[in-house]
Amino acid sequence: MPGSREVKRRIKSVQNTRQITRTMELVATSKLKRATDRVRAARPYAEALEQVVAGLYSPELSEKYPILRRPEQVRRAAVLLLTANRGLAGAFNANLIKEARTLLEELRAKGIDTELHIAGKKGIAYFRFRGEPMVTQRTDIGDRPTVADAESLIAPIRDRFEQGEVDAVYLVSSRFVSAMSTPPHARELLPIRGDEDAPAADTYILSPSGDVILERILPAYVRNAVYTALVENAAAEQGARRTAMKNATDNAGEVLEHLTRSYNRARQAQITQEIAEIVGGSAALE
Repeated sequence: MPGSREVKRRIKSVQNTRQITRTMELVATSKLKRATDRVRAARPYAEALEQVVAGLYSPELSEKYPILRRPEQVRRAAVLLLTANRGLAGAFNANLIKEARTLLEELRAKGIDTELHIAGKKGIAYFRFRGEPMVTQRTDIGDRPTVADAESLIAPIRDRFEQGEVDAVYLVSSRFVSAMSTPPHARELLPIRGDEDAPAADTYILSPSGDVILERILPAYVRNAVYTALVENAAAEQGARRTAMKNATDNAGEVLEHLTRSYNRARQAQITQEIAEIVGGSAALE
């Protein structure tokens, strides 16, 4: 059994660790509130915009707007993966990477060439270690993403789709359900799919014309889809980090209880031994 001094050093070390994890939990909780507010503000606009685009879509427009084209055969696909720049968030980054790997494997199994675009240090580090080539590597998007961040991220990929260099664009990110539930999600961003249940274009009174609206709204739709994903990803990261740090703090508390009992037993054994030595010495003097 370790001595009392060694156990005391372990107790001090665990106490310091618990203080750090507790602080990180509080910081994540504070950031989670603001991130959740951004998610709630972004979702209604994203849903309304998606409905409008689906309602205005018609196959004839695909010849006029390259962003609406639907290739007969997908030969090359771009995968955009959103991860965090930092760790200590449980399985958050690992789940996103796994989702991206699964998607890449499925596409390649169909004979589709793939190219990888990543925002986030954790995803970049993983695929760099595996020797996976990456077209885009972004680490400058923080936990407060902006519409400008989304535009700079998706614009080059969107342009390549319109030029026919890629035939499909997929987005891998986390869906923020709650602080305890942040499942990874892969969706097809391009080509844009119409919704048969959406209101038809002739049910709207359009001003300016539908063509002008589409010319402006289609790029905005793609940009906003990425922005919403960035916002949800940021909230999911903070939720996962808060959960991970809370679990770490609770585990540190349990370890402290065990170490404290071990320290008390070691200290009691030491005192008992000292008393026995004193008694033995006294008896020898007699």
